[in-house]
Amino acid sequence: MGETQQHRETAGQQKVLGLHIGGSKTHAVLAEAGSTDGGAGGASSDVEITESSANLSSVGHQGVDAVLRRIAASVGDGVQAVCAGAAGADTPASRAVLSALLTEHFPGAAIDVVHDTRIVLAAAGLEAGVVLVAGTGSVAWGRNRQGREARSGGYGYLLGDEGGGYSVVRDAVREALREYYAGLEPGTLVPSLMAATGSVDALQLMDSFYTKREPDYWAGLAPLVLELASEGEPAALRIQAEAAHSLAALARQVLGELGLDLPLVMAGRVLVNHHELAAAVSRKVSLDDPSSVRILDQLPVRGAVELARRLLPA
Repeated sequence: MGETQQHRETAGQQKVLGLHIGGSKTHAVLAEAGSTDGGAGGASSDVEITESSANLSSVGHQGVDAVLRRIAASVGDGVQAVCAGAAGADTPASRAVLSALLTEHFPGAAIDVVHDTRIVLAAAGLEAGVVLVAGTGSVAWGRNRQGREARSGGYGYLLGDEGGGYSVVRDAVREALREYYAGLEPGTLVPSLMAATGSVDALQLMDSFYTKREPDYWAGLAPLVLELASEGEPAALRIQAEAAHSLAALARQVLGELGLDLPLVMAGRVLVNHHELAAAVSRKVSLDDPSSVRILDQLPVRGAVELARRLLPA
């Protein structure tokens, strides 16, 4: 566990807990119920904790239980409300399991479990809008001013997630195999990918891709591909263009269902950390007002804190 700020004495104060549960880590923020977040860094009294992932589909019931137990021990008693924004919290059954575990570790607290796209919208300070997230995977979700919701993507690496980090690297592995069997002289991308994975050739890279099945490992190599794209490497540029096309398609589908006048917020490390990809997505979405497209400028967990505050009685 990596606690980034020591627990401060907040006895007697109402406290809320926001959780952002991703595929690779869990980010928790304990905040005073009546405080404002004070920008991207949050209020000075907040307690921030980074833990391993509590994603149910990745680590199972026992793994989630262990992570939440450590977080509960770190934040102490007095938590009045908890909101968890979780990647993969798609079904009532999965949300019920996580909600039950949170209730066990934070007895007496109001509990809410939502898909992580919902905390992004709250972190952006919006009640209505469309969220496009690209991290390990990809998903678009939105809510319009009438309260109607729509979603596209987010089906996991076996069924979708085009444009996410795993998909970007999978396309790079395909490029390595294409060059190998065509007898082409590789550019910079394929040797860089093989060096990063310790592969001697494209066939060993393929074997490694099938043997090492952790999506987060392969998604972690996406920056290598996208940084080469920013340097003009031809194969990496093609992969980046395909990712931009896929991500824009997700956003356009949701915008088409809910209203093209809604703002679009882009989040997730693949979009936040790679501005050329984000700019390409923005151009392909082609909204009438380009200023309505923006990159989330705070951590998504801040949205979970805000939603936790809303659980408290007025």
